[in-house]
Amino acid sequence: MDKQKVKRQQILEASVRVIAENGYYKSRISNIAKKAGVADGTIYLYFKNKEDLLISLFEDIMGTFAASAQEVTEREETAAAQLGALVRHHFEYLGERPQLALLTQLELRQSQTELRWRISKILEPYLLLIERIAASGMEKDEFKSTLEPKLCRQMIFGTMDQIVTSWVMNGMKENLVDQAVPVFEMLQGAVCKQV
Repeated sequence: MDKQKVKRQQILEASVRVIAENGYYKSRISNIAKKAGVADGTIYLYFKNKEDLLISLFEDIMGTFAASAQEVTEREETAAAQLGALVRHHFEYLGERPQLALLTQLELRQSQTELRWRISKILEPYLLLIERIAASGMEKDEFKSTLEPKLCRQMIFGTMDQIVTSWVMNGMKENLVDQAVPVFEMLQGAVCKQV
């Protein structure tokens, strides 16, 4: 990785920590710069402003998250196994990164409408992956034919998202991955023809 990419990554990682600790609105570019070990002005070489930094951070996070979820699910042959792998990956990824979980589950949701809209667009590839798993399950006659892929996607993502939000709100005391099996079994019962 070249020096510029390393510096940009340092700034993004510092942003996660600062925003998780202080909240988006109370976080200052100077705090992020200090945590990243760079001058304030250096941040503006990579990002226009704090909003651009947050959007870039979320693009980076979701790009990695969606790509790794795609990789994990592609290893599985059945749609049910793909769903199980997706649930486990979702909880493992955020469970291993508590500051990131705090940022995605709480801070990003408190931002302005325009910012939330831009963030929702970044989330689309991940949601489409879930929708493809649902559609594939219906095509292969594994999932109930009465389901609609987009609604199924919303139910699956909404369930996982709420579990992570509750975990964050309750102080992240338990191991989030412990929820993967019961959540998968519940979703499996809701979407699969035979469990």
